[in-house]
Amino acid sequence: MNKLLRTALTSLPLFILGFGGTALVYTSAQDQVVYELRTYTATPGNLDNLHARFRDHTTRIFSKHGMEVVAYWTPTDPEKAEDTLIYVLKHSSREAADASWAAFIADPEWTAVAEASNANGPILGGIEREYMIATDYSPLQ
Repeated sequence: MNKLLRTALTSLPLFILGFGGTALVYTSAQDQVVYELRTYTATPGNLDNLHARFRDHTTRIFSKHGMEVVAYWTPTDPEKAEDTLIYVLKHSSREAADASWAAFIADPEWTAVAEASNANGPILGGIEREYMIATDYSPLQ
């Protein structure tokens, strides 16, 4: 494939490749809605403080930076329920997610909230995250 054609194909957010009379539609993850699954583990005894930070500040600051909260959850497993918060954010694209997180982290209001909530020691012990796109058969499509 020549360089011009390769550049044209890779720069398109949506393109169709034909294979023996069938078509495969490929949508770049860069140009579609992404969901971000985040699992937070609070330090011992600090889950209520983590919930308060989200309830009183974080959700509003997320919104300020274009981060849409889909939902927050608490696990039903008794052991995990003691220290775990799970939530999903919706972003217009992976690039939008990266830009929103950068703006959120740099926000002076967030810095003040984080410092205040950690005044007696860190309330967050760990973060896991996964970016996801909805399948073509998902009700989210």
